[in-house]
Amino acid sequence: MATNIKGPAIFLAQFAGDAAPFNSWKSITKWAASLGYKGVQIPTWDGRLFDLKKAAESKAYCDEVAGVAKENGVAITELSTHLQGQLVAVNPVYDEAFDAFAPAAVHGKPKERQAWAVGQVKLAAKASRHLGLNSSVTFSGALAWPFVYPWPQRPAGLIESAFGELAKRWKPILDIYDENGVDMGYEIHPGEDLFDGATFEMFLDALKGHKRCQINYDPSHFLLQQLDYLSFIDIYHERICAFHVKDAEFNPDGRQGVYSGFQPWVKRAARFRSLGDGQVDFAGIFSKLAAYNYDSWAVLEWECCLKHPEQGAAEGAPFIADHIIRVTEKAFDDFAGGKTDQAQINRLLGI
Repeated sequence: MATNIKGPAIFLAQFAGDAAPFNSWKSITKWAASLGYKGVQIPTWDGRLFDLKKAAESKAYCDEVAGVAKENGVAITELSTHLQGQLVAVNPVYDEAFDAFAPAAVHGKPKERQAWAVGQVKLAAKASRHLGLNSSVTFSGALAWPFVYPWPQRPAGLIESAFGELAKRWKPILDIYDENGVDMGYEIHPGEDLFDGATFEMFLDALKGHKRCQINYDPSHFLLQQLDYLSFIDIYHERICAFHVKDAEFNPDGRQGVYSGFQPWVKRAARFRSLGDGQVDFAGIFSKLAAYNYDSWAVLEWECCLKHPEQGAAEGAPFIADHIIRVTEKAFDDFAGGKTDQAQINRLLGI
């Protein structure tokens, strides 16, 4: 059966703010629809738009939230717990930096912060069920990331222990998602222990292939690593449950390459760009996903070191719409075919 990618949709995290129309659920969904978006992905940590605890406890509240979105012309694509997921696993070197992702009451208290984060991610499973959603998106967090470069030499067993602990923390969460019929799409992202295909496989192996462990595919993070993001789809398409449409460019020179020399975003060799301004082969990506019957949403995640976000949002909807392939239900050369004649087939084959 032919399936089509849904969209265009937009992740609201980079747009939510204190000024209208970005400061309430009603106004931001109306704004998104006015630009041509058909879906919105919700950042569950932003109380201006969404009450995660209430959504987990009350289907009536979720019906109200979905009703406002529908009235304004958009659907809810997924719930995002990226910031909370990051805090499920934090190497001590990042404790202070990541405190900002959590309430002040747990700052400086890593164990309490982790417990809060785990609770938040679990709430999103129940909220997703109440909203009738099949998948959610998040970050894995990181214990091993500070050791990504093998110098000094890593002690034997360090990486295995890190991924074992990461899986130990996530399995009870994934079990809750399974109970609620929701997939968890991990965004494969530098800064997480899951930053490429090899690390995703290590995590999946440690989870013994947990069926709810899925991928939020974002090619921008692969281009900046110089990973083959089209082959990635060939390898992992069965695990891709969500899709962030984000562009990037890599322009190495004699001074910097993939690591980009601690430079600010605008001066980096590897940097994020607004849709259509970078180097990602979206025609190839949408073709691959269509060929593998990906039938979920194409969601703009806007990040750019140069362009204003409102311009990026306005340009993103038609860009995605132009790339979505209406999958054909018949072969292009059907006009030249004929009825099956087994006798003719036998004659042609000499049998």
